[in-house]
Amino acid sequence: MSSGAGPVIPAWNFVRRSLYQDSVTLMRLARDMEAVAGVARAAAMMGTPQNRTLLRDAGLLTAEGETAGPTDLIVAVLADGASAAEAARAAAEAALAARRPTAGPGAPRPRTLASALRAMPDATLALVSVPGAYAGAEALKALRAGLHVMLFSDNVPLATERELKTLARARGLFLMGPDCGTAIVGGVPLGFANAVPRGLIGIAAASGTGLQEVACHVAAAGEGVSHAIGVGGRDLSDEIGGLMLEPALAALDADPDTRVVCVVGKPAGAATLGRLRAWIGKLAKPCVAVFMGAPPRGDEPWHVAATLEDAASAAVALARGAAPAPVEFSAPAADIATLVESQRLPMRRLQRFVRGLYAGGTLAYEALGILSTRLADVAPGVAGRGQAHRVVDLGEEVFTVGRPHPMLDGTIRREWIEKEAADPATAVLLLDVVLGYGAHADPAGEVLPAIRRARAVAGAAGRYLAVVASVCGTEQDPQRRSAQVTALADAGVIVMPSNAQAARLAALIAGPRV
Repeated sequence: MSSGAGPVIPAWNFVRRSLYQDSVTLMRLARDMEAVAGVARAAAMMGTPQNRTLLRDAGLLTAEGETAGPTDLIVAVLADGASAAEAARAAAEAALAARRPTAGPGAPRPRTLASALRAMPDATLALVSVPGAYAGAEALKALRAGLHVMLFSDNVPLATERELKTLARARGLFLMGPDCGTAIVGGVPLGFANAVPRGLIGIAAASGTGLQEVACHVAAAGEGVSHAIGVGGRDLSDEIGGLMLEPALAALDADPDTRVVCVVGKPAGAATLGRLRAWIGKLAKPCVAVFMGAPPRGDEPWHVAATLEDAASAAVALARGAAPAPVEFSAPAADIATLVESQRLPMRRLQRFVRGLYAGGTLAYEALGILSTRLADVAPGVAGRGQAHRVVDLGEEVFTVGRPHPMLDGTIRREWIEKEAADPATAVLLLDVVLGYGAHADPAGEVLPAIRRARAVAGAAGRYLAVVASVCGTEQDPQRRSAQVTALADAGVIVMPSNAQAARLAALIAGPRV
C-alpha cells in the first residue's frame, strides 16, 4: 500500500499482479468501492501506460500504482483515511471473488484460447476483452482457429483492425468490433444487448446504443430481430472501408429468416459511402439506413430514415408490405401542445435552455441533431460545452476516467443533473435511460434521487424544472421497461416513447414562445 496527498483527500493504490479484468468488471469494481463510507472517488484499471496517465491526471495514482504493468490490476481510491481505503480494497476483493468460477473440482478453467477450445471443441465464436495492445493478437489466434470474433476491447490500432478484418473476410468469418459492445446472433444477446424476440429484421450496426434503440423499437412494434451484427464504430471510415459491413449485408441478404435489412451508424467516409451504395444496391431485400448527422442526397438505394425510431418503424412496415411513414409524435398534436404549455407556464422567463445528459453516445448525437434543427445556439458536439443549449455524452472517456460508465453507475450523471439544474437558465433536463443485459439493475432509480434534489433546489429558488426522458429497453429486459417508466413518471418525469420524441418535446418546451 502507498499513499500520497492530494489537495484535500489522499490517494491510496493497491496493485494485484497478473490479474487482468475486462472493462465491465473494472467499472463494477469502481462502483462498489465508491459505495464505501469515506471514499470520495475510486477506480480500477489495468496498469497500461495510458491508464496510468489517466489515473495520474485524475489525482488517483501513487508510487505503488506507478510500478504496475499492463497485466496488473490497479485499485485506486481517494479516501479520508487508511481504514476507508482498506474497506474499499476489501469491497473490490469481495467483488472479484464473487465473479470467480464456481465449478467443482476437475472442471475445466481454461486460461488460453487453446485450452478453451479443448474444453469447448464445438465453439464457433470467441469474445475478446483484453487491453487494446494485446487484443489484436488474441483475436488473430481466434480467427486462425476458425472462430468468429466479437472484439469488445477498445484502443486497438487502426492498422490492426484492418489486418484482422481482412483475414476474417478471407476465411469467411466475422470480426465484430473493435469496441463492439452489442450484438444479437441467432437470438443470443452479446454484450450490452436487450431481450428482443426473433423476427424478420436484420441489423448491421456501427453503433452500440443505436443498435439497441432500433432493436427495441422493432420489438415494441410487435416484430423481431433475426440477427444484429455490430461491426465496430470505425468500420465505415475510409481507413477501414466497410470491411465487415459488406459481409454483414451479404449474410443478412442470404439469411432466409431476414426479410428487411437495417443499417445503423455515423456518416460513412466519402470513398466508403460510394462502395456502400453499390453493396446495398445489389441486395435482393429492402434496406433501411440511418446515419446520424448525414443529410440525405435524395438518390440513395435505401429507404432513408432520419431517426433510429423511424428506421425501426420503416423496417417493420417494409417487412409487412406497408409504406414507411416517419413519426413526429405518437400522441395527438393537441395533447403535445397542452403538455408543452403545462411545462412552460410555471417557468421563469430566464429559463430558456435544454441540457441533455446522456449515457448512450449515439442517442446523444441523435438528440443533438434534432435540437440543432429546431433551436438556435446549440453547442456543437457532445462534450457539454457552450452556455446555451448543450448535450453531453457522459460515457465519453474524458468523463469516465477512474469511474464507472453511466450505464453501470449513475454517480457522474447525478452530479451533472444537480449542476445543470443549479443554472437559473436551465429549462429542461433531457435524459436517456438504457436497459438490457450488463446495464445497471435499476437505472431509473440511479438518477431519481438527483432529479428530486434538483427540482427541490429549483423550487426553493422559485423556478420550475422540466425533466424529459426516454427509456431504451423491452419488457423482457432484466429491468423491465414498464417498471422503469412508472418509476420515472411517478417522480414527475415526462417519459416519451423514443429518444427522438423526447428531444423534440424538449425543443418545444424551451423554444421561442409564439
